[in-house]
Amino acid sequence: MSRVDTNLLGRWGEALVAEDLRQKGYHILAAGYRTRFGEIDLIASTGQYLIFTEVKLRKNNCFASAREAVGPAKQRRLRASAELWLSEHGTGGLQPRFDVAEVYAPEGMSTRHPSIEYIENAF
Repeated sequence: MSRVDTNLLGRWGEALVAEDLRQKGYHILAAGYRTRFGEIDLIASTGQYLIFTEVKLRKNNCFASAREAVGPAKQRRLRASAELWLSEHGTGGLQPRFDVAEVYAPEGMSTRHPSIEYIENAF
C-alpha cells in the first residue's frame, strides 16, 4: 500500500470517528491538527472535557489491539502537541483528556460496518 493510500485510509478512519462522536453529542473543534511534534487526529469537546483523540485504524486485532500503537513516545508527542493547542486556544474552562479510538475495517474503505472502540481517558 502506498503512502497516499495509507493517508487516505487514515483520513477515512478519522472521519468515521468524527461522525460517531458528533452523533454522541461531541463538538469537533479540529481535525488533523499538525505541530512540529506530530499530529492530533481529532480535537473535540463535550460539556465537561476538551478531548484530544488519537485514531488508529487496523484490519483486525489478531496481532495486537490498535491502542497498543499509542506507546509512551507517541503519548509524549501527543501531549506536546496538545500543549501547543492549549497555548493557542486555551481550555475554555474544560478539563483536557486524551482518548484513543480504534477502528477495525477488515476490507479497508470497502468495509460496510467498521467497528469503532472508543477508549476515554486512555492515558
